[in-house]
Amino acid sequence: MRSHASRRRRTTTTLLAAGTALAATFTVAGCGSSGQGGTSADGTTTITFMETMAASTQKTTLEQLTSAFEKANPKIKVKLEVEPDYATLYAKETAAVSAGNAPTIGQVYPDWAATFAKSQVILPVSSFAGSSTPAQLSDFYAGVKNELYLPDGKLWLWPFNKSVEVMFDNPALLKAKGLSYPTTWDQFATVAQKVSGGGVTAISVDPGTASGPGAGTSWLETLDYAYGGAPFAKDGSPQFTAPTMVKALGYLAGLKKSGALALGTDYPGETALAAKKGAFDVSTSAGYYYEGQAVGGKFAMGTQDLPAGPAGKANILTGTDLTMFASASKAQQDAAWKYMQYLTEPAQQATWAAGTGYLPVTAKALPDMSAYVSKNPWVTGAVGALQYAKSEPPYGWIEKSEGALAVAIQDVVDKGADPASALADAQRTAQAAKAAG
Repeated sequence: MRSHASRRRRTTTTLLAAGTALAATFTVAGCGSSGQGGTSADGTTTITFMETMAASTQKTTLEQLTSAFEKANPKIKVKLEVEPDYATLYAKETAAVSAGNAPTIGQVYPDWAATFAKSQVILPVSSFAGSSTPAQLSDFYAGVKNELYLPDGKLWLWPFNKSVEVMFDNPALLKAKGLSYPTTWDQFATVAQKVSGGGVTAISVDPGTASGPGAGTSWLETLDYAYGGAPFAKDGSPQFTAPTMVKALGYLAGLKKSGALALGTDYPGETALAAKKGAFDVSTSAGYYYEGQAVGGKFAMGTQDLPAGPAGKANILTGTDLTMFASASKAQQDAAWKYMQYLTEPAQQATWAAGTGYLPVTAKALPDMSAYVSKNPWVTGAVGALQYAKSEPPYGWIEKSEGALAVAIQDVVDKGADPASALADAQRTAQAAKAAG
């Protein structure tokens, strides 16, 4: 099964509502020792890791790293509790906490962690690391490091699977029209129009729905950043009616009007690219494996850094982090922290990135990835984006708000609505979501 969050986030709007309803039980359930592991008579400490690396090389690479960790630390046993997708993962973590049977550590999105932290069922990193600035923290790319802090300013998270947006393309289609890959979004619009026609639409995207954003929503937000705006303020307030967002949505409308953009569902860009009916697909770097599988050797697929806008390069950070649940015993905390640090050491990050398509969270991993990077030169640009890639504010209403953006994209691109009016409607929906918390 494909990890949909490798392309966008996940659809957990209803689960977030369920999590809110259960929040009242979190504080009580979080007390006491974990029911999913402990220290045995021979001194072996078992920790549990609830995660969703359920398929393909993501699963095998995590198992490989975990096995190597256990061999190096024979008194620590790591039990991987694999869930099939992110929606199920969040539901299982929420239910486990509510039942007083939380895992030792869990894979989480920052907004999930914010809910858990508010109910005091997870621990800030300082409580088990002995410092609010652990040694490895300074090694992480700036965009990655910034996401690890929740609104209270505390370090609650540790990085896990990270990716950014990249552009996949068919170089042969561009070459046939005497075109090269564009370096700015203005150039992209020109190239996309020229390469379209004769059964080819330059790029197709899934905008998402009212209940969950898609890759098209990420693209719109990236354009907003590239024009100098920001979809959300730091406190999570939507800023959809800003001139930069209006311009970004107008850009997509212009692409559609020129015949260079189509909306679809279920990875339409990947499908069109593989069928030689599309020249580009904007997706995340973690989707490289799936894009390659779809193309299947029919042509030499290109992978490029995103074009720049008037405000410079912009990108969206995607992926999840790790958090420690408060029910873990002291022995489990020590063991889990050792495992968390191990996963972000340069050697392990190199193995993780080369094995999965996710990006290393530290530049110190790159020397160990030289062979992989030489075969995948696009990685150099992608990891560079980790320095400036933006994260969504960690609030529960963000996904619902982004769903409103998805609706705005559909209304403008496919129905011809005015961008400013559609975004005003999206702003009202997002403000209502924020007010509802």
